[in-house]
Amino acid sequence: MPNVKIGIEVHGYLKIKEKLFCRCKADYKEEKTKPNTNICPVCTAQPGCKPMLPNEEAIKKVIAIGLMLGCRINSSPEKKLVWQRKHYDWPDLPKGFQNTISGAYSIPVAQEGEYLGIKIRSVHLEEDPASWNPETGEIDYNRCGLSLVEITTEPDFNSSKQVRKWLTELIKTLNYITAIPKDAGIKADVNVSIENGERVEIKNVNSLYSIERAIDVEVARQEIELSSTKKIKRETRRFDEKLKRTISMREKEQEQDYRFIPEPDLPILLLNSSLIESIRQKLPESHHSKIEKYKDLGIEEKEAQILAQKREIAEFYEKLIKNEEVDKKLAAHWVTIELLRVLNWNKAEFKDAEIKPEHFAQLLILLQEKKITEEIAKKLLNDFYPKSSLPSEKLRKSGFERISDKEEIEKICKKVIGENKQAVEDYEKGEGKALNFLLGEVMKKSKGQVESRIAKEVLAELLS
Repeated sequence: MPNVKIGIEVHGYLKIKEKLFCRCKADYKEEKTKPNTNICPVCTAQPGCKPMLPNEEAIKKVIAIGLMLGCRINSSPEKKLVWQRKHYDWPDLPKGFQNTISGAYSIPVAQEGEYLGIKIRSVHLEEDPASWNPETGEIDYNRCGLSLVEITTEPDFNSSKQVRKWLTELIKTLNYITAIPKDAGIKADVNVSIENGERVEIKNVNSLYSIERAIDVEVARQEIELSSTKKIKRETRRFDEKLKRTISMREKEQEQDYRFIPEPDLPILLLNSSLIESIRQKLPESHHSKIEKYKDLGIEEKEAQILAQKREIAEFYEKLIKNEEVDKKLAAHWVTIELLRVLNWNKAEFKDAEIKPEHFAQLLILLQEKKITEEIAKKLLNDFYPKSSLPSEKLRKSGFERISDKEEIEKICKKVIGENKQAVEDYEKGEGKALNFLLGEVMKKSKGQVESRIAKEVLAELLS
């Protein structure tokens, strides 16, 4: 198999309220239902309208992304960040150029980083063009002027699976610092080259599956080209989902083709080192670091990954185990299994619920001390949505105390056996499911106040 080199340019919308150079609402979702509603003379490039000062939150978000990716932030006086006009003639660009901190002679916001073994060439900020449908000719300007971060890697990847795995982790990291909207996804330009061939760019691939598939079919295409003694030419292609192949769009532009010039209507950015340090101090611990920390606590890797996947869940767990009475492994299990079960049942995210760690901690301590059964603990947890309360108060009102007296448990089991003769006969014939059925009836009669393990042992003794 030939040597494959892959580099990617990742584009993502920044999670901010307003567009980059105007005060229009930054809502990329409304373009399908309410086209051309979040627009103004600035973002539609009406004659005489100049951009406002760049959105401060967008600049801070890009700095935070650069720091999380281990980049150097260009903040020294000689590292001036100049807005450039990137010219190209497409219907989605009303000005005829795109404002970007990239291109010829430009210095990006951040550069020379590394993330999970892949070198980061640059992280910069730019505006999004409009949405253009080439089949109908319709243009929707809702997206025009939205803030985009572009993360460019070195060609350090050598397989499509490696790219997909890396991007999955990158998205988690960007979500950790609320840099991008969770439902917005990313799109990427993918650069692929194999053995002595020119670099081919695949433009605007917009899902992880499509990125992986586009790389595979492009590598296969280039292999066929080379085997026919043809040279791979430098060009831009697009990935056709239906045909499962890449299609030539145009010869690959060089930087000079975009005719980059400094933007005269926007000021040079000089990043203050104290601003950068304040952003650094507010950054959360990375989810990779949290996984290792949880594993050091004795948490299974699968549970550690689930705990660390979402920042709000990880922070809740860490608040929970600050209570030294709480068993850390038990807490990990109940957060990753039972709490997520309750949220999934209610089709809710953690942020949609008001669950206090002290309430959850008391629930776990009651379970650890065997004052309640697992079944009762689950029932109490069900009531934690949408707002939790002290489990002890709920217990006092409901009378859900654990039944631990063996004679009392035997009475319940005998009653169940007497009321379910068919199940008893099935059990005597060797049908194991019959015992589970009887156990279920015991749990119903006891309202979950009997530990299921003990009830099963008592049933087995009585039936033998």
